[in-house]
Amino acid sequence: MPSAAERTRTLVQSTCSALLLVPGLESARPEQLMPQARVVGTDGEVFLLFPADAPTVRAATHAQDDELSAVLEITDVAPISVPQRIRGRAWVSGWLTCVPDLAEPGSMMLRLEVGEASVDDLWGAESVDPEAFANASVDPLVAHEAELLQHLHAAHDDQVQALCGLLGERSGTVVPPAERRADAQEAVTPRLRAVPLALDRFGLRVRFTGERCFDARFDFPTPVRDITELRRAMHTLFGAASH
Repeated sequence: MPSAAERTRTLVQSTCSALLLVPGLESARPEQLMPQARVVGTDGEVFLLFPADAPTVRAATHAQDDELSAVLEITDVAPISVPQRIRGRAWVSGWLTCVPDLAEPGSMMLRLEVGEASVDDLWGAESVDPEAFANASVDPLVAHEAELLQHLHAAHDDQVQALCGLLGERSGTVVPPAERRADAQEAVTPRLRAVPLALDRFGLRVRFTGERCFDARFDFPTPVRDITELRRAMHTLFGAASH
């Protein structure tokens, strides 16, 4: 499974919505706290692009030499409609400063020096230290995950539904104990509906809905490094489900 640092770093560098929470700006509208772009620097700092007149920029400018604490909150929402659609959240807290000359006129780049971070997602809740965050790798599928899941849902629905037949038969399948039954065939009913929920280099997570709602994890034989390897892994997975 991906480490907590990898999951946090991946969320930070994803297209998930984010808010920069700064003390004293509680009355600001949410859209005023949303960075236009974000990227992680070589030392693990997070660079956030805002309009030059944004409340966050004014706060960082007025703070000058004083340390201005801030928290970047990221919310990960499934790209396909499912029950309990929020897949997770990540928080990166630290100290905020302006970085002149890194942005075009009319914009300002803010630098968030990371003091601590945490993630609460489909894998669980964990804290992350700054060094682990700085050294973590980003999942290679993050830029395409939403599009890939939507494609699976729209173009390969029959194959996704066939994954019901693998419930309880794969070592990578995670079914809550309360949902397990002695007879695996009894657990697979026509009322179950499979929806692709999350995708990373290690495997595919599917949410099964109907009379019950639970997730199952289907691990790839080996982690994938790109879209080409993902296609082969998905072909293998769907092939197993069809037999």
